[in-house]
Amino acid sequence: MDVITQQGIFRGAPTSSGWSFKGIPYAAAPIGEARFAAPHPPEPHEGVADATEYGATVSTPPQRSAVMDALLPDPRRPGLNGLNLNVWTPDVMGQAPVLVFVHGGGFATGAGSTTAFDGTAFARDGVVAVTINYRLAAEGFGFFPDAVPNRGLLDIVAALEWVQAEIAAFGGDPARVTICGESAGAMAVCTLLAVPRAQGLFRRAISQSGTAHHVHTVERAQLVAAELAGELGTKPTAEAIAAVPEDRLHAASNVVMNRLASGQDPRFAGFTRLTFQPVVDGDILPEHPFPAVAAGASSDVDLLIGANAEEYGLFVAPTGMWDKLTEDALRATTSRICPDPDAMIATYRSRRPGASPAELFVAIQSDWFCVAPTERLVAVRREGTHTYQFAWRPSTYDGRVGACHTLEIPFVFDTLNDPWGIELRGTDALQAVADEMHAAWVAFVRDGDPGWPVHGVAGTVRRFGAPSETVTDPWAEAREAWAGRDF
Repeated sequence: MDVITQQGIFRGAPTSSGWSFKGIPYAAAPIGEARFAAPHPPEPHEGVADATEYGATVSTPPQRSAVMDALLPDPRRPGLNGLNLNVWTPDVMGQAPVLVFVHGGGFATGAGSTTAFDGTAFARDGVVAVTINYRLAAEGFGFFPDAVPNRGLLDIVAALEWVQAEIAAFGGDPARVTICGESAGAMAVCTLLAVPRAQGLFRRAISQSGTAHHVHTVERAQLVAAELAGELGTKPTAEAIAAVPEDRLHAASNVVMNRLASGQDPRFAGFTRLTFQPVVDGDILPEHPFPAVAAGASSDVDLLIGANAEEYGLFVAPTGMWDKLTEDALRATTSRICPDPDAMIATYRSRRPGASPAELFVAIQSDWFCVAPTERLVAVRREGTHTYQFAWRPSTYDGRVGACHTLEIPFVFDTLNDPWGIELRGTDALQAVADEMHAAWVAFVRDGDPGWPVHGVAGTVRRFGAPSETVTDPWAEAREAWAGRDF
């Protein structure tokens, strides 16, 4: 099947539910002078370009955790232009609603061509699915005086602009676009609600385990750039960083991310979240996205947002941290995120008599990282917002992993048979939960109603589990524990 676009003709491949078109450039290759520039339009091509295989991935550091790399590996595909996307469509002659998925990875790793993100099931159910790459780590989110900031965000905007211009040729309706993201992808989605250049590019948004609290001030972003340059022995400019061999840049980026996340250096006490993330630069991102959303930014965009019940289980059970967490370690880690750790621990322990330090760590960190910020964002944007909680728990790791971070992805995409993440969820993951969750996403993309009432004043939340149920205010503990505290 051939599709004609403004940049040329692309040849796709048949799937069990329509057609796929992979590796389509939505911007010019970010190399040379374009490496630290805003994305440029894609280069036109002559003849018919093959779009039957995934394209190149962007330049990224390797995953810092060998355990995570084994459990949730990122694909690495060679090539010069990682700014490409993939399309699955039920019918190139149709006018189907569109889902654009933004992958996670802490704004430092990840790829849209991860096999569990295959969009065939969405096409089967009448949705055009699009997955994208965007620049990451220093190349996407490093803040330098001689480069445009927030390049990774601008890449996502460029992909959305490509969708507006071209998706009709693939059978998609540009007036019915939903942007969806998980983890850092969800943080990007919530941030884009406050980015003027993204306005009008999507009608609906889905946020899976991510909120509007993951941004740097200019001062903190400059500190990251200075630390990276110091590790490399060069100046904190894009020109100087670009002269460093890629492998050295990636190695230094990982050293800096570890250093800032360790909590050992008092200079970085404020870095409790991600090292590389969007920057409130005053132009592309004019203000912090949370108050912007609270003031009405993107109030016309339907929002589906939620979190997993035990987000931090991913980082505790598989890594062996579970049996090493002592009471002293629990207090030390809690002290990094709140000024009164003893009171916070006592609050959580009062509701979990007999809980181990590891169990309390997972509960506290999960609420701080995702659940409480999600509840707070919903509270300021209650109208037009549907909420969910993913609560299906696998039997892996002696049941300790819980409904952890990333676990819901193959349920959303209906790709439980894909090997990505199979050791995390096990081989007995319930297809019935995937059927329900995937259908809810399809319904929301199609008409803005996933099948349960909006959050509203009652705090209505759909809990996906075995069985699934509609519940009221399941985030009360997180809200009360973190009331009046900053994230």
